[in-house]
Amino acid sequence: MRRAVLCFLGILVASFIFIGMAQAAEKIGYVDLSRTFSEYGKTKEYDKSLSEKETAYNSEREKKVNEVKQLQDKMNLLSDKEKENKKTELTNKIKSLQDLDREKQTDLRKEQDEKMKEILKDIEDAVKAYAQKEGYTLVFNDRVLVYQEKNLEITDKVIEILNKGYKK
Repeated sequence: MRRAVLCFLGILVASFIFIGMAQAAEKIGYVDLSRTFSEYGKTKEYDKSLSEKETAYNSEREKKVNEVKQLQDKMNLLSDKEKENKKTELTNKIKSLQDLDREKQTDLRKEQDEKMKEILKDIEDAVKAYAQKEGYTLVFNDRVLVYQEKNLEITDKVIEILNKGYKK
C-alpha cells in the first residue's frame, strides 16, 4: 500500500513538472488589428484609389444633377403643352441619375469588401508566418482581450513583415 501511494505521488509530481514545462514552452502574443490595418501600405494605397474613384463618381453625379436642375428650370418657363412634352425627358434624366447612384454605390461597396478581405488575408498570412517563425503557440486579436501586457504585442513586427512584402 505504501509503495502504491509513493508511486502515485511520484507520478503526480512528474505530471506537475511536465505540465509546468509544457506551460513554460507556450508563447503567446497579440496583434492590434486596427493599427495593423491602418499602417499597412496596401491599405493606404487602396484608400487613395477609392477616394479618387469617389471623386470621379461625384463629378459625374453632379453633372447629371445639374442637367436635371436645368431641365426643371426650363420647364418652369414653358407653356403647359410644352411642359408635357418635356416631362418624359425629365423623368428619364431622373431615372438615369438614380440608376447611376445605385450602380456606383454597389460597385464601390463591392470593391471595398473585396479589398478588405484581401487586406485581412494578407494580415492573417503575415501573423501566421511570424508566429510560426518565432514559435508562438497562440496569437490573439487585441479586440477580444480584456487585459493584455504590452510585452506580448507583436503588431510592429507584423506591420514590418506586411510592408516589406508589399510592392506598390
